[in-house]
Amino acid sequence: MERVIELDFVRATEAAALNSLRWLGRGDKEAADAAACDAMRGMFDLMNICGEVVIG
Repeated sequence: MERVIELDFVRATEAAALNSLRWLGRGDKEAADAAACDAMRGMFDLMNICGEVVIG
């Protein structure tokens, strides 16, 4: 079964959102960004791509 790259990006975005949720309302933007980036990088490791996570 062929993997659909678009769905992998959706999963990466979802993982980033869920991982940064614990920082919502705490005023620590850097921790929220780090949590989101870590989750997204983890999902990218599972994908057959070469990319870079950029925030800002």
